[in-house]
Amino acid sequence: MEANVIPAATRIGHVHLKVADLERALGFYHGVLGFEVTQRYGRGAVFLSAGGYHHHIGLNTWESAGGGPPPAGCTGLFHTAILYAERGELGRAVRRVLEAGIELEGAADHGVSEAVYLRDPDGNGVELYWDRPEAEWPRGVDGGLEMFTRALDLGALLAAGVG
Repeated sequence: MEANVIPAATRIGHVHLKVADLERALGFYHGVLGFEVTQRYGRGAVFLSAGGYHHHIGLNTWESAGGGPPPAGCTGLFHTAILYAERGELGRAVRRVLEAGIELEGAADHGVSEAVYLRDPDGNGVELYWDRPEAEWPRGVDGGLEMFTRALDLGALLAAGVG
């Protein structure tokens, strides 16, 4: 393996977000999305996971209690992408988001995946998505990946999450 090539098994383990109000952020990540609280770290941080991992998401107010989101046009995190294993799981998550009164900023079919986009209570971008099986990914005549952005049939996605 080349020295400058990251190993294929490497994964991004977690995201740690600065938030203004820890309980409000927990209401979203735990109450709406359903991540489990694995540990509170004093009064300023909490760690959450899916399936018992030590943490997929860290939330803290160490430098941000009461603060506002960064202004538009600044560098920073574009969004955190949360990958669901099955289309029905994504549909159920999107239904919970909508039932909580959270507005979607977008919904797209990228060929390789279906995704919805929204903001958490602190204005951080969040993508909820599922990947189609690799055999279904759109490819060109040369075999190269050809992702796209098309309108997502949100009704069909929500119907996939029923049951």
